[in-house]
Amino acid sequence: MRRLLIGLATGAVFVAATACGSSDSGGSGSGSGSGSDEPSSGGTTTVKVGVIPIIDVAPMYLGQKKGFYSERGIKLSLTSAQGGAAIVPGVVSGQFDFGFSNTTSLLVAQSKNVPVKAVVNGVASTGKEGADFAELAVKKGSPLKSAKDVEGKKVAANTLNNICDTSVKNSVRKDGGDPSKVQFVEMPFDQMPAAIDNGQVDAACVVEPALATIKAKGGTSIASLFVDVSPDLTVAMYFTSQQYAQKNPEMVKKFQEATAESLAYADSHPDEVREIITTYTKIPGTLLETLTLPRWPAEADRTSLEKLAELGEQDGLFDKAPDLDKLLP
Repeated sequence: MRRLLIGLATGAVFVAATACGSSDSGGSGSGSGSGSDEPSSGGTTTVKVGVIPIIDVAPMYLGQKKGFYSERGIKLSLTSAQGGAAIVPGVVSGQFDFGFSNTTSLLVAQSKNVPVKAVVNGVASTGKEGADFAELAVKKGSPLKSAKDVEGKKVAANTLNNICDTSVKNSVRKDGGDPSKVQFVEMPFDQMPAAIDNGQVDAACVVEPALATIKAKGGTSIASLFVDVSPDLTVAMYFTSQQYAQKNPEMVKKFQEATAESLAYADSHPDEVREIITTYTKIPGTLLETLTLPRWPAEADRTSLEKLAELGEQDGLFDKAPDLDKLLP
């Protein structure tokens, strides 16, 4: 198992383990071990969650601010990491109680018998070509005009062997190119705009708010990666370890309920989503209105996950086919 976890984390470096909650959100709660094992003062329990500083997790920060978690006796301690491939080992080792991960990384983990269990939906594609919260983006004046053009080029992905490179390969393949010739460069989302500008990479699989930064400088999208996979693509989910779920079923239930309420609230309050992301990302206020918001549906779309599993097999990500029944709630 140790070798499996090391393999999942390869190339996915943790950002400094700093809680990312805003000053009034209680997001900097601390604790040792699995925080949910021992209630803190006031009948609340500190729950440690590994997240990524991107628009996808806005509902969690909103739910924290609106009291959806505290109403259920949960004090969130949110820690930022580079991507799901880094968060998975953190959850399995007990560093985090819950984590946020792209679904491909969860499928890879499940296929390797890493004991992960999705507990609640995370985020979904808008389903709109050219208007999604994640795009294959290039800088202003780039000669690259479509997904096929990144064949033989350098493309930024936040972590390797995750939903970014799988969806890029899918778009390149659909556009008639050879996906095996794409050169992926691993880097955090917030470093991608500068990397495109200075020529470190030719294109980037980038999500909001970094996508808005690229567009503000005249950059454009040459492919809607997630839409190409499935219009209703379940991009990411919140998950825990099987051990934690078995030991803390009541906390898992409370976390599910609070997160589901947060997803629904975010979906119906876009202005508050735009405001909350300024508390945990570096997005300039001038770009807030240009952000493309994702969808936050209550349930995962199984058909889209089956498609991701199919693409993962095609790309050689799995030793054996992942078992969706074991992974999903």
